[in-house]
Parts: sequence; structure tokens; C-alpha cells
Amino acid sequence: MQRPLRLRHSADFARSRRLGRVWRQPLLHLSVVPNGLSHNRYGFITGKSIGGAVVRNRVRRQLREVLRSWHQQLRPGYDLVWITRNGIAAVPYTQIKVIVTDLIWRAGLLKPDKPESEVGMKSES
Repeated sequence: MQRPLRLRHSADFARSRRLGRVWRQPLLHLSVVPNGLSHNRYGFITGKSIGGAVVRNRVRRQLREVLRSWHQQLRPGYDLVWITRNGIAAVPYTQIKVIVTDLIWRAGLLKPDKPESEVGMKSES
């Protein structure tokens, strides 16, 4: 994931915790807060209870890969913090994709199908 798209500062994570809206699945939580930028930024929290460093890094890589495929379809201007829960390391990649997709859908982060300029316009025939 490109550097400008990453959350790296503890203040950004704290702001997400303090002001963000959270959607939950048993294995993954999503915290969303507006960031005032023209693009989204992504952060990942994987605690030591998930497993060792190798396991935590693998889970983060899998999450980044799923989000890379969704990035262009998401509404811009949000910080998204993904918080892993116990048991996610044992789940296959395809199930992680399903969980992430569900959370994105429930959070309403998808861009509308039609451009805003076409919404509400009637076609003349």
C-alpha cells in the first residue's frame, strides 16, 4: 500500500478510537472517521493475541491485499482502521475477503453506481 494511504501516527489511531464509528464482525472490526483529505487512509491493529510476528504480518498482508482491490470503489475522505480479533489467523483468505466486503458494505463506503451529476436526471426520449 502506498505511503500516503497508510495511517502511521498514534494520534490518527487515537482519533479513530475517539471519534470513529465502528462496525463489528466476530473476527474483524472496522472504525471509520472522516479525514478531510481527498483520499482514504488505512490502518491495521493486530494485537499479540493473534499470534507471533509472522502470523500478525500475514494477516496484515491479507487485509492490505483485499483493500487494494476495493480502494478505487470506496468513497474518498475517510480513515479506516481495521482491528483484528482472535481467530482471524485460522481463517482462509477467501473468508477474510467476505468479512471485509461485508464491513465495507455495512459502513456505506461504496461509491454510488452513477456519478452524482446523473443522479436525479431524467432521460428525454
